[in-house]
Amino acid sequence: MLVLVNGAYGQRLATICQVQGLDHRVMNFEETQKVRVEEVEQVLAEDPLFTNVAIVHCETSSGVINPVEEVGRVVKKHCPEACYFVDAMSSFGAVPLDLTAGSVDFMVSSANKCIEGVPGFAYAICRTDRLLSCRGVARSLSLDLVEQYLGLEKNGQFRFTPPTHAMLAFSQALRELEQEGGVEGRAKRYQENRRVLR
Repeated sequence: MLVLVNGAYGQRLATICQVQGLDHRVMNFEETQKVRVEEVEQVLAEDPLFTNVAIVHCETSSGVINPVEEVGRVVKKHCPEACYFVDAMSSFGAVPLDLTAGSVDFMVSSANKCIEGVPGFAYAICRTDRLLSCRGVARSLSLDLVEQYLGLEKNGQFRFTPPTHAMLAFSQALRELEQEGGVEGRAKRYQENRRVLR
């Protein structure tokens, strides 16, 4: 796995790899700078055997927005079979992100943050074929996304007790996001808040 790090949350991805015993390489960038696509492309061109590439969309520790779509294109160019994983915890819902244009295979985010629900669960938006290719390799019973997906498809039920209050709040938050004008409307309000606070 290639982990692109330019802040605390990218470093957390690398730490997760270390704790899980996953073979990984870290590419470090300055915390105040975006991940440099040309450098990532050079590494991928020299070693096209990476099976996964991970990046943080908005590095919360600095506010830097990484070029997820551009990185995704070079991942697919040089490592077409690699899974591209994007942590969009602090951006999804207020910062535009084209998962298709970026060839994103897995994107994770949180019910709170820019969606403005209550804390209580995270979710993943996945390419179904990529998700199903992970069947049988989960490192956790309770966090097995494939089995959760298959269970929901089969009977609409969660495998374990769901956070119903947080899910109801999430549903309401999605309605409010739509009423506000979607990602663009939410971003506009956030930008105005920033202007006022400065």
